[in-house]
Amino acid sequence: MTESPADDCIFCRIVRGELSTELIAESEHNVAFRDVHPQAPVHVLVVPRRHFAALRDVGPGDWLITADALTLASRVASEQGLYAGGYRVITNDGPDAGQTVPHLHFHVLGGTMLQPGLG
Repeated sequence: MTESPADDCIFCRIVRGELSTELIAESEHNVAFRDVHPQAPVHVLVVPRRHFAALRDVGPGDWLITADALTLASRVASEQGLYAGGYRVITNDGPDAGQTVPHLHFHVLGGTMLQPGLG
């Protein structure tokens, strides 16, 4: 179930160009920009242009948007020099998972040895 973009959604505002956020990469369906509270030397957010509150709101017909997001995440990792050492791509779905902005987004993290995670 896709939600309509909210006027007060910070990521919708970035996508619409209402804030002076520098996009470091973009594609047809997604944009990428640096996280304002980085958790690693490289911490980039990949955000769909279309508003989804969380991953659980992506439906079967939305696969092109999520595939494009992961492709853009890989491109960002390459452009940021993360291929040699590796990188992490994560998303949080809901408040119990730590999602603080109710707009689907993927974190691309790298540039240092990251703490072992699940997987």
